[in-house]
Amino acid sequence: MSRLANKVALVIGGVGGIGGAVSQRFANEGARVYATSRKGGETTAGAESSGGIRVIQADASDKADLQRVLEHIRSEQGRIDVLVINAGLSEYAPLRDISEDHFDRTFGLNVRSLVFAAQGVTDMMQAGGSIVLIGSIAGDIGTKGYGVYGATKAAVRSFARTWANELASTGIRVNVVSPGPTDTAMMASASQEVRDVLSSMIPLGRMGRPEEVAAAALFLASDESSFTTGAELAVDGGMAQV
Repeated sequence: MSRLANKVALVIGGVGGIGGAVSQRFANEGARVYATSRKGGETTAGAESSGGIRVIQADASDKADLQRVLEHIRSEQGRIDVLVINAGLSEYAPLRDISEDHFDRTFGLNVRSLVFAAQGVTDMMQAGGSIVLIGSIAGDIGTKGYGVYGATKAAVRSFARTWANELASTGIRVNVVSPGPTDTAMMASASQEVRDVLSSMIPLGRMGRPEEVAAAALFLASDESSFTTGAELAVDGGMAQV
């Protein structure tokens, strides 16, 4: 049985990497998926050709772009049942090197987009709806050089708690999936030495796969988690858990 049959899902940052895996898994489970991407071209075309996924080019950090996406879905579907917010940016910058541009750009995408996407979707979501925020274990651990990124992911976790409380009376659930190191195209650019060091820090001895993060997002998006809200599900091979 398809776990998202007849559901309308919006995945912010839903092309490539973890977001792409989420979009594909949701489509496989019967959802009508809208995925946003800042880039057009072959990447988005490939996502659409996989079936069940409509790609909309949009900058998640731009409130006007987000509103355009929501209005597009409203005109075609009239509602959104599942919202996944995955768009994010991670750049190395130790305290002495943090610039205003780095700070504003990181918080603009990782936090601003989160707030206004969630705000905009609430009047399109009915009881039983689910909001899944993609966080990171970086919000719980102090990784050298990634203080701003970690702070944005701590904000994601905090918003999930608050919104779960605020939206409980509407029947909308809010939860977080927090991946650890995940073997995406971005990680593929890292040296083998870096990959080996990261893997050695993970009790399960390897990095995660995007499909494993998508499986967690599916659980929180589906009715199988109907009594789960305000929670964080870590998909990190135990890295920040033991």
